[in-house]
Amino acid sequence: MRWTRDELLIVLNLYHKLPFGQVSARQPVVMDLAERLGRTPASVSMKLGNLASFDPILKLRGIRGLTGASILDGEVWEEFHGDLQEFIPLSQELFDALFMESATDIIEVIPGSGIRRRKIPLTGDTETLILTKQRRGQDYFRDIVLNNFANQCGLTGLPVRELLIASHILPWRNHESERLNVRNGICLSRLHDAAFDQGLISFDDELRMILSSKLRSHLPQQAVESHFEAYETKMLDLPDDALLPEQAFLSAHRVRFEFH
Repeated sequence: MRWTRDELLIVLNLYHKLPFGQVSARQPVVMDLAERLGRTPASVSMKLGNLASFDPILKLRGIRGLTGASILDGEVWEEFHGDLQEFIPLSQELFDALFMESATDIIEVIPGSGIRRRKIPLTGDTETLILTKQRRGQDYFRDIVLNNFANQCGLTGLPVRELLIASHILPWRNHESERLNVRNGICLSRLHDAAFDQGLISFDDELRMILSSKLRSHLPQQAVESHFEAYETKMLDLPDDALLPEQAFLSAHRVRFEFH
């Protein structure tokens, strides 16, 4: 059975949420998607390998994908990466539609566990925002960043996904071209995300945590010592095959909040 353009966009969406070494037919995420597409896990795994043959990042690492990619595979790859701001939300919409039971569902891709559906708590105008392009883009960004950090806070190692945030280094509102760039993301706990967003902590070019003078002024308060000073100079922890946060973005964050 031939692959359709929409199916390829769905698989390409998943491709960017999984490390290349985790695209086997035994991966629970691949198995879940295959079931929804009415295909075998082996066929989905093979298609992920076909798409990998176009990936310039893998080529730089000396990794080649499978050789059986179709003309349509190449066309969809080029189309997707030629306009990420348009095609990421579209692919997320198609992906979500396979698993959603209601508009209040969030679909999460968790390597080693599967594709999970959870509910959004409704407050105020939340219902009217559920299916916007921005929401879909944010859901995609959260998955790729958390999975890039192996689903744990890069600073503390906290592995509770519900307490993790995909922090933007360059703010979402001011940097449209980098909104969905995995290298513009750091996986942090909710507490450390808030501190990073407010410029109370930052990271140097070696990915070591820096304490702001404002936060340091609260020392030796015990909570500040245990939650922040204890991690000063600690490097962000990422898997060996992860994409590292972009140094230029971290530099811009330090300049913005006047770290010296």
